[in-house]
Amino acid sequence: MTHVLRKWLGTLIDEKEAFNLYQKAADLGNSNRINNLGQCHSYSIGTEADLGNVYGISSLGDCYYNGIGTYFSKQKAFESYLMAANLDDDYAQYNVANMYKIGDGVKKDLNLAIYWYNKSAGQGYLVAQNKLYELS
Repeated sequence: MTHVLRKWLGTLIDEKEAFNLYQKAADLGNSNRINNLGQCHSYSIGTEADLGNVYGISSLGDCYYNGIGTYFSKQKAFESYLMAANLDDDYAQYNVANMYKIGDGVKKDLNLAIYWYNKSAGQGYLVAQNKLYELS
């Protein structure tokens, strides 16, 4: 129903409600709605990430990085982590640093890795502090 309304009538509906309806249909085994739910995750439609929740955005990065509930994409993971990192999430800053450090989903850049480790460590994230110690 939500898909039909959005596509044919061109009406903007409550995307959070659409997400919830897709989730209910997916829970009942509707394969088309499982696909729609995956697309919601892919484009952050109706999800916590869409609502500006920094933890939701960072969690979306985890989903992309590990292929949980969506397709596996290190580039999308990096984009999600970077968005959350720019919103001052220390965990996301650490993940951005790691990805820059080893060139995982992004071009390797040790200077940017150190920059993001410093941002994360500056917020008290101990794992980032340890990484900085290892790199010195």
